[in-house]
Amino acid sequence: MTDFAQRRRMMVDTQVRPSDVTKFPIIEAMLRIPREVFVPSEKAEAAYAGRNIDLGDNRVVLDPRTFAKMLDALGVDHDDLVLDVGTGYGYSSAVIARIAQAVVAVEEDESWASDAEALLSEHADNVIVHRGPIAEGAAEHGPYDAIIVEGGVEELPDTIGAQVKEGGRIACLFVEGNLGTVRIGWKNDGHITWRFAFNASAPVLPGFETTEEFAL
Repeated sequence: MTDFAQRRRMMVDTQVRPSDVTKFPIIEAMLRIPREVFVPSEKAEAAYAGRNIDLGDNRVVLDPRTFAKMLDALGVDHDDLVLDVGTGYGYSSAVIARIAQAVVAVEEDESWASDAEALLSEHADNVIVHRGPIAEGAAEHGPYDAIIVEGGVEELPDTIGAQVKEGGRIACLFVEGNLGTVRIGWKNDGHITWRFAFNASAPVLPGFETTEEFAL
């Protein structure tokens, strides 16, 4: 029988800590949340591998290093309201829920959203699952102190940027060709200023592609 608890410890010790993620709330949350139950059952054995877990349709569960470093760079705090864009089966939201005051998890796949609700009811009591297009966020519950996007972004939809609270921040993995960079954006005077955080990779999420402009 697979010892997932041991794999969880190994994930933190070999993928998270060596990546300069030292904030105790992040470490503690990733040690506590059983990643293997938040993926399709046939992929449970790969839950702690150091790579993205493919869910299909350009959706993934971000690899542990990337996710942990995004949380670290975003600086999620205990009094934050966080928007988790594209939660999938809810793993990211479960982790963030142990760090933040409350989480709004956006998911557009009805089956995944239902599974996320069931799983999160067991592992977190401060998460709302919002069903709807991930590119639209969940404006009715915002604005948000922090937003994290669970996948690649070519172009951030204005609807998502508008939901960042004044003085708040957002973490995105921007994809340009074969290169991916995580940047943290801070909102001041209605504008988001981006700063480089680290390199990473993920497929571009549906609705986050560059808008094609056609000229006649």
